[in-house]
Amino acid sequence: MDIYLPLAAVLLDLVFGDPRTAWHPVVLLGRLIAFFEQRLLNRQAAAGQKRLAGGLLVLIVLLITFGTVYSLIQCLRQWPGWLAFGLEALLASFVISPRSLAAAGREIRDFLVAGNLEQARYKVGWIVGRDTASLDVAEITRATVETIAENIVDGIIAPLFYLALGGLPLAFLYRAVNTMDSMIGYRNEKYLDFGMIAARVDDIFNYLPARITGILLVLAAWLLRYDAVRSAKAIWRDAHKHPSPNSGIPESATAGALGIRLGGLNYYGGVASHRAHMGDGTAALRPEHITRTSYLMYMSTGLFVLLAGVLVLIK
Repeated sequence: MDIYLPLAAVLLDLVFGDPRTAWHPVVLLGRLIAFFEQRLLNRQAAAGQKRLAGGLLVLIVLLITFGTVYSLIQCLRQWPGWLAFGLEALLASFVISPRSLAAAGREIRDFLVAGNLEQARYKVGWIVGRDTASLDVAEITRATVETIAENIVDGIIAPLFYLALGGLPLAFLYRAVNTMDSMIGYRNEKYLDFGMIAARVDDIFNYLPARITGILLVLAAWLLRYDAVRSAKAIWRDAHKHPSPNSGIPESATAGALGIRLGGLNYYGGVASHRAHMGDGTAALRPEHITRTSYLMYMSTGLFVLLAGVLVLIK
């Protein structure tokens, strides 16, 4: 793996962001998953048959993804070195999303600061699955902070981790895993059985990156002069309370670092769902906490790129 590839990918994302195009690799992954879901999911089948069909979807999508990207990289390696590297870095930038995360958070924060709750509720509804029509400033802030914190793993550190570990094919393999989880990994009537394997595979792939992210967030909190000690304590005390084995780590780390409390009562389709609290909650949730969460995201990203470079040099 080229020592400069993660750094180049991050820089390209920060400069150009994620292009909105029908040919974006993640959009193509979504189409591939939807194609096989349409052909493999039989809602009338028994639970075991649905799980088998869902597992087959996971296997097919991962084989196609890895094989396609691996073949593409072999072709690129025949080109001049600088051109091949540039195209690899461009492709790598498609699997991470720090700029998009920060931009979404900034837009919601700006609406909150301007007192435009209607637009803030509408925009936060784009990035969360919960009901947003009646959320107040504190709850909109909580939803935004939770989403950015959780996506530090899914949208940045995990894909960079697999990029550093196995290059572009493994990074795209992770993105396929995460995309399948986001599309079919739900615990509802439709996907409980069919999406079970996709959800479990996503948990496995995120296990190490989530824990690395927890360490990076504590270090980021210390460098930013937030509360690093409380961040570490919140991970130890609260992370395991989250229904996900991984998402509780970045959420609790962020809550502790900012001195806020995340989790609480959410509504999904009008149905109440209580999420365990993360952090002490000594500070009231305000729009500025969205900005601070983005700072934590950027700092932890920079720390990981630095760490990846050091590890490659040591090897």
